[in-house]
Amino acid sequence: MAKPSILLTFDSMKYPNSGFFSFGKSLGDAIVEQNKGRYILNYYVHKRSTYFFNNKVGLVYLSKLHKLFFPRPSRFALVHFTDQYCRLKPQKVTGKKILTIHDINPVHELRKPDHKIEKHLNKLRGYIAVCDKIVTISHFVADDIVKYIPEAKNKIRVIYNGADQLTVPANHTPAYQPKRTFLFTIGYIAAKKNFHVLPALLVGNAHELIISGVETPYKSVIMEEAEKFGVTDRVKITGTISEDDKAWYYKNCTAFVFPSIAEGFGLPVIEAMHFGKPVFLSTHTSLPEIGGDAAFYFPTFEPADMQAAFAKGMAEFAAKNMREKVIAHALKFDWQQTAREYLALYDEVLS
Repeated sequence: MAKPSILLTFDSMKYPNSGFFSFGKSLGDAIVEQNKGRYILNYYVHKRSTYFFNNKVGLVYLSKLHKLFFPRPSRFALVHFTDQYCRLKPQKVTGKKILTIHDINPVHELRKPDHKIEKHLNKLRGYIAVCDKIVTISHFVADDIVKYIPEAKNKIRVIYNGADQLTVPANHTPAYQPKRTFLFTIGYIAAKKNFHVLPALLVGNAHELIISGVETPYKSVIMEEAEKFGVTDRVKITGTISEDDKAWYYKNCTAFVFPSIAEGFGLPVIEAMHFGKPVFLSTHTSLPEIGGDAAFYFPTFEPADMQAAFAKGMAEFAAKNMREKVIAHALKFDWQQTAREYLALYDEVLS
């Protein structure tokens, strides 16, 4: 009996400094490793991607024409759309279909008018209607979907992302090397990441704050707050960084701080935890679920509340020697296990 041929869409991997690139690369590689010959794997990719899975799978290249027509739409027994921004639409293929939804953050960010949020939800409703299963990357996202698209309830399966255990090459020096102890955060530098509340944490100490990620005009909001607290000389926004620099910052920071208000999972949280670092998070969206009792939380974004939470958390981390607990928590999020769960779902759907 011929092995089933399946297609996984990784067309959101066009930009290497993005969460979808990291997700796609890690999941795609882990699926290859865990597949063990059971399926013929094909990945749908952007021609301008910088990573093609070491040519270990068949490649189908994104084409603008696929918006209108996808050749031989029944050639795959199953298509897994690995994010909700799929350029190849679920309606354009036949066979079994699985869709991974990472978040419905527009309902939390409150940046778009109601009619645009409803348009976003209606597009998701259309995708969900034609898919056999929906995967969410946290229970928070699953609950969000059921709240806004209740007809999806019986299709949903939660599969957590993994997180790579990064290492720092011997004698590596980052492009920007801090001059003193420092706090670190990373992410797309936009309003939903809420990074402008962080300069307040530099009051009353000598730490630097390093913020890395793709820059947007929101950078000026962060620096305005830094000026208000008189700490502009200790706030460094690096722009995008290499994987080695990122690992160096995780390893050497005093603490990782992540006050985001809209996260489907929050991969940097677990990456930092792999280094046994104290992690400070907002209480918004999925972060309490992902950080669990191995993280500390800002009760509000008022400067005094954040400063108190930070001081208390750092003291507790030291007093309870929490490093091993934090690392153990991070190890629960493993890409090989994630891949095994996806492959088990493929088996279930195709059975």
